Amino acid sequence: MTAHLDVVIVVIYIAGMIAFGFWGKRRATTQSDFLVAGRRLGPMLYSGTMAAIVLGGASTIGGVGLGYQYGISGMWLVVAIGVGILALSLLFAGRIQRLRVYTVSQMLELRYGPGSSVLSGLVMWAYTLMLSVTSTIAYSTIFGALFDIGKVPSIIIGGSVVIIYSTLGGMWSITLTDFVQFIIKTVGIFFILLPIVVVRAGGVQGMIDKLPADATSLTAIGGGTIVTYFVIYTFGLLIGQDIWQRVFTARSPGVAKWAGTAAGVYCLLYAAAGALIGMAAHVLLPKLDARDDAFAQIVEAQLHPLLAGLVLAAALAAVMSTSSGALIATATVFSQDIVARLMKRDVEAGSEHDHVRSNRLYVAGFGIVMVIIACVLQDVVAALTVAYDILVGGLLVPILGGLVWRRGTNIGAIAAMAVGTVATLVTMAAMGDIFANGPIYVGLISGLIIYVIASLASKPTAPEVLAEWDRRSRGEADEPVPTPA
Repeated sequence: MTAHLDVVIVVIYIAGMIAFGFWGKRRATTQSDFLVAGRRLGPMLYSGTMAAIVLGGASTIGGVGLGYQYGISGMWLVVAIGVGILALSLLFAGRIQRLRVYTVSQMLELRYGPGSSVLSGLVMWAYTLMLSVTSTIAYSTIFGALFDIGKVPSIIIGGSVVIIYSTLGGMWSITLTDFVQFIIKTVGIFFILLPIVVVRAGGVQGMIDKLPADATSLTAIGGGTIVTYFVIYTFGLLIGQDIWQRVFTARSPGVAKWAGTAAGVYCLLYAAAGALIGMAAHVLLPKLDARDDAFAQIVEAQLHPLLAGLVLAAALAAVMSTSSGALIATATVFSQDIVARLMKRDVEAGSEHDHVRSNRLYVAGFGIVMVIIACVLQDVVAALTVAYDILVGGLLVPILGGLVWRRGTNIGAIAAMAVGTVATLVTMAAMGDIFANGPIYVGLISGLIIYVIASLASKPTAPEVLAEWDRRSRGEADEPVPTPA
């Protein structure tokens, strides 16, 4: 029985996630409840769920793998994520929360006027769908270690659990499960895995003595790689729908700002922990075939089955939180920004029951699509890189421009989206290397230039549009402020 304790723990965890789905279903009675948890999250729930969604499989399994290969400089990927959350929280989250919208594209339409939501929605939809797919693929590593099954069955098991609880309660279910996942992740990584493997590797000084000399260098991973992480992930987190949708759940601008800042600091600590665990794994298991095997292998080799189950549940929690957050973001963007706009339908029309039912169908449908793509897709890193490049190259300039420059216009925003996206893709094809930094720089610079020129050459945004933008930015939205959870 002891040998299978890890499996039992993970099975109990999965059952618990589904149970939270049914719990959340009772609270998701309106569209606001289903999509943004009623905009009622306080500091504790908000910071926990924000940290949970950004620290997924890439941050946990991938972060340990980078620490295994590069030493302490393997932390830079997760550091870039933490910096992105800090910048978003301190600079923009308060204003974003006051707008009382559901999507990034709705913010663009509110700021510039009608015309930009479908194009920006298509770009954001492609990004969130690919993010959900790549998160889903990470289940194969965890379930493969536990049950010795292949990639496809692992993806189907993990993806089905996410689909069930996300469809049942929407953002309320996801919030409740994310907070539990945050607690499990914190205990599993910081209080179980990190201290045990570091001690068994001889302590910090013992690891330094046994590892290559560059393991303690902050730049061993390469300066270009570090810059890439900040350009892609920091900028991407500033404008991603999956992240903004969490900002919309905060009950006040202060919660969005300061609880989000706490989540960013947590990410920085998580970055250091992952790199140290990877370094310890290199000492204890120096001959692994692939760096991304380091997490599962060190857990199975060094921990008692009970503790191994808790830590693998923590890794599963990291993956599920990102997967579910990206899934509901995909469904929200598709329903609010693409279908509603193309069909010229009022997103607020109809009964709350119809809204919730419709959103459940979108989540379930895209969940199935997510699992199917994850089962057949091979080069997931390449796919996610393309998605992030298009997101940053096409949308960063019009989004941040709208927040900081009042002279920006609808024509400038649409032109920047089109030119930035095309320039990014064309440069990527010309260079023949989708992992290069060049395409993003070309997309950003060309998008910025055309945004400024087109905005100055076109009529300023209508006064009534800016007046409504100012009113909503002050928090004077039509939607009533809900009672705190």
